[in-house]
Amino acid sequence: MPLLVNGARVDLARSTRDMIRAHPHLEEKAKLLRSQPAQIVEPKGLLYVQQREFAVTTPKDGSVSILGSDDATTCHIVVLRHTGSGATCLTHCDGSDTEAEVSLIMSSVKSFSNSTGCGRLEVHLVGGFNDDRQLSQKLTNQLLRAFDLQPEDVHLVTFCVTELNDREEQDIHFPIIYGIAVNVKTAEIFPATFPEKGPDEDLRSAHVLTGAPLTNIYDAKTEQLRIGPYFWGPFPHVDFWLEQDDAQILQNLSTSPLAEPPHFVSHIRSTLTFLKEHPFPSRSLFPDRKPRIYKKNEEGLWEQVCSDKI
Repeated sequence: MPLLVNGARVDLARSTRDMIRAHPHLEEKAKLLRSQPAQIVEPKGLLYVQQREFAVTTPKDGSVSILGSDDATTCHIVVLRHTGSGATCLTHCDGSDTEAEVSLIMSSVKSFSNSTGCGRLEVHLVGGFNDDRQLSQKLTNQLLRAFDLQPEDVHLVTFCVTELNDREEQDIHFPIIYGIAVNVKTAEIFPATFPEKGPDEDLRSAHVLTGAPLTNIYDAKTEQLRIGPYFWGPFPHVDFWLEQDDAQILQNLSTSPLAEPPHFVSHIRSTLTFLKEHPFPSRSLFPDRKPRIYKKNEEGLWEQVCSDKI
């Protein structure tokens, strides 16, 4: 069944501008979200989701109460929630394989909601801006189309993407919201930043930089964060990239160089260094072919429970 707004099917033949005009409450809701200052979310009870990762859980989760992601420029952050079961999924999409990714997150939420008689699927889309290459607009269109192709009704509730998430400063465009969090217990969605993006931040980023597909990182039934096993070969020209100055890295390894957060280059350097140190993760990181498993400790922080540390 289709993607719906206020019970009416979204007309994908229209431009997003026309769609917004037809549903002014979406623009009002986006304005309200944009007006909120970004909250700093501390690690306690948080599950941080990186690019091309997703996680799904329910209000019954005793370890995770907040799902969040940030550093989205042309990327979009998607929250899919079933109002009956409360099952909530957050993912950070970059347009690599949008249709398959949407099917994956739909299945993950439905797996927690099959026994729930009432409720509906609601989707919230946040991110992107009016970038020069129109990558944000392309991703917005891909996501709308992918949700419209699903067999179940999906209700579009939040639409704060591309032109609705854009600000201009001296003729340069930027996103207004770079990151969001969702409270799994209350369903509240709010702009957010995250001082801690771990565990295994470099390992997870390396997985993306080497071309990984969208990956589920959390098992809600056991309340375990599961990273890997991931496998790649030596990263092409890694020494060349590590020798480049900040401007070269920004220009060549970002989809939107002028709009990146200030830590973008240091993050990429750290990931490239990790890839140089681990050209064959099957030997150095995952010799037993098992994931690195983490659980929340009594302080609400991730603690590794098995697999050897690096």
